[in-house]
Amino acid sequence: MSTNDAKKKKKPVAPVKDKKGPGKKAIAALKEVLQQQKEEEEKLRREEEEEEKRLEELERQKEEKIKLEQEKKEKKKQKEKEKKERLKAEGKFLTPKQKADRARAQLLLETFKAQSEALRNQSTVDKVDENDESEKSDDEAVQNSDDNKNDEVVKVQTQNGDASREEEEESDLRAAVVCVLGHVDTGKTKILDKLRRTNVQDGEAGGITQQIGATNVPLHAIKEQTKVVNGYATKKFLVPGLLIIDTPGHESFSNLRNRGSSLCDIAILVVDIMHGLEPQTIESINILKSKKTPFIVALNKIDRLYDWQTNPRKDVRDILSSQHSNTQNEFKTRSQNVILQFAEQGLNAALFYENPDPKSYVSLVPTSAITGEGMGNLLDLIVENCQTHLYKRLVFNTELQATVLEVKAITGLGTTIDTILVNGYLKEGDTIVVAGTDGPVVTQIRSLLMPQPLKELRVKNAYIEYKEIKAAQGVKIAAKDLEKAIAGLNIYVANKTEEIERLKEVVAKELKSALSTIKLQDRGVYVQASTLGSLEALLDFLRSSKIPYSNIRIGPVVKKDVMKASIMLEHSPLYATILAFDVKVERDAQELADTLNVKIFQADIIYHLFDKFTAYQDDLKKKNRDQFKSIAVFPCKLKVLPQFVFNSRDPIVMGVMVESGIVKEGTPICVPSKEFVDLGIVTSIENNHKAVETARKGQEICIKIEPIPGDAPKMFGRHFDEKDLLVSKISRQSIDACKDHFRDDLLKTDWQLMVELKKMFEIL
Repeated sequence: MSTNDAKKKKKPVAPVKDKKGPGKKAIAALKEVLQQQKEEEEKLRREEEEEEKRLEELERQKEEKIKLEQEKKEKKKQKEKEKKERLKAEGKFLTPKQKADRARAQLLLETFKAQSEALRNQSTVDKVDENDESEKSDDEAVQNSDDNKNDEVVKVQTQNGDASREEEEESDLRAAVVCVLGHVDTGKTKILDKLRRTNVQDGEAGGITQQIGATNVPLHAIKEQTKVVNGYATKKFLVPGLLIIDTPGHESFSNLRNRGSSLCDIAILVVDIMHGLEPQTIESINILKSKKTPFIVALNKIDRLYDWQTNPRKDVRDILSSQHSNTQNEFKTRSQNVILQFAEQGLNAALFYENPDPKSYVSLVPTSAITGEGMGNLLDLIVENCQTHLYKRLVFNTELQATVLEVKAITGLGTTIDTILVNGYLKEGDTIVVAGTDGPVVTQIRSLLMPQPLKELRVKNAYIEYKEIKAAQGVKIAAKDLEKAIAGLNIYVANKTEEIERLKEVVAKELKSALSTIKLQDRGVYVQASTLGSLEALLDFLRSSKIPYSNIRIGPVVKKDVMKASIMLEHSPLYATILAFDVKVERDAQELADTLNVKIFQADIIYHLFDKFTAYQDDLKKKNRDQFKSIAVFPCKLKVLPQFVFNSRDPIVMGVMVESGIVKEGTPICVPSKEFVDLGIVTSIENNHKAVETARKGQEICIKIEPIPGDAPKMFGRHFDEKDLLVSKISRQSIDACKDHFRDDLLKTDWQLMVELKKMFEIL
């Protein structure tokens, strides 16, 4: 009984399942809690790291600021020292004691003067008057001494004023010139549009930047854009603004990229995060490296990342940390790939908030030109770099440094030149010297025009007129005789009349050296463009496309150009062509071209111009090939296959093997071993019972040879047999036709056979 009771007592014990531990749901919940804790810890750790980095950055900036202030003080001391030395050397330097002695001596001198005057008047004036006079002269003496003291004060104040002006000039920064570079379609112009809140690109030919555009971004706009950046409240802005140059990304515009980067202080290299480094990006990197230009990378199109959540009113770091984990992972992978690609180009790169050393690492700023994310961070980083590493370079210099970007005719203003003023001043009425198509152009500035802030210089807007403009700015100059001015070269200001001739020589020399690098061919097309930059770009493209050019000019197409191009009609009608890029064609020039049969192709996009010319080239080639088809004879050697002689005469139908060369329909055949007897002309070719137009070395074919009209038919077995080699009958005329119109159809071995047959037929 007791044992049964014991058994009964054991039964209600918890089931075996419960002993195994918690269920799957409980484990999953536990894992989730642990995962959340882990994520929280990770987030805290990241925040701590970011805070540490921020503090380090602030500390670095503080140290940099102290260093700059010390340098400033040292510079000021040095300037004062140099000034003292200069005054000592000139004998003008006075110590405070010497100044006091000088004032005392001056006062004494004036007193003596007054007393002698009083003595001179003593004989004619009574005693009372004499006393009055002496008192008066004493007063005058005192007043004169006071005046002299005042003069001394004015002089000292002037000297102090000069010193303060020097100090002001020293801290006077000009706007930084920023260059935007990158591959085509990476979003360069879109980034600028976002900064300007405009849409320039829609007005560009084919959405491609054809010229270098300049945009002035004033300080208030920079402040507005950078408000979203963490730590904005503590930031100090020293630069008065930014002058941003947008360069073309297409392959053909490498020289324009080069010219743009040579003007700039710092560059923005736009990289598409989805594609990484592309050919023109790498070319831009090489240009920047060769010119030692510092640059920041805009890692553009982050909005293309899968599941991206947009928030342009935040710092890009906060936007990234608020994204879903899968988006963050994709961003991390893609940005690491770009960093790796930079390493392959020999550059260290890092995301700007993870950059261990901005001097040796290129900073990557994630941006979206569409949504505007990261634009504030990009501007902030540019300004920070300008105010720290580029401070000395950006100190304003009065020496003129200006380049012509574009020559444009504006309604109501006439022909104007768009100019980048990097340093110095330009004033209304200045005499300027610029390069021109018919020699240097000397003219006076009629008016200085600037687009409204945040508008581009290339876009037609209501311009604001100025009497004087200080660098750095994008400025439009209106003056007489600018129709023949050439873009891409420097502007010079002649302060004196005698300087004009010297500057004309300098300008002519610059243009000559720019054009002397261009190598012309004896036979080739005639090339014209609106600017030096676009001319170089077009020539580069033609060179890579193996299109020769015999003559070049900058400016509109006139009758003189047509006459020069018509010379090619004697040598090669294909090259009696003018390629006019972004220039107008005068009506009388077009009429003359039609009369002389000179072709003029005009376009605003290089690729369209190239397409027009190649279409014309192909059409002309086809016409010429059709015309010379019967004259051109391809070289060939044929061996008779005796077992396949189907008809021995009129027409001869037999099997042959092509030993070398190429046989085509219309080829005249002869037998060299039988005193070059003419068999006739190949009228048809069959290969495996299929009609073909040509047959090459190694092929066994059946040919039909019909006699030449008027000749007696030849017969296999009588006039020739299987031991004889058959060859194509070539002539001087047929060789020339092959060279001019069928060169691409023949291989190197075919030309070697042509030389062999030429010797055989004794052709000179």
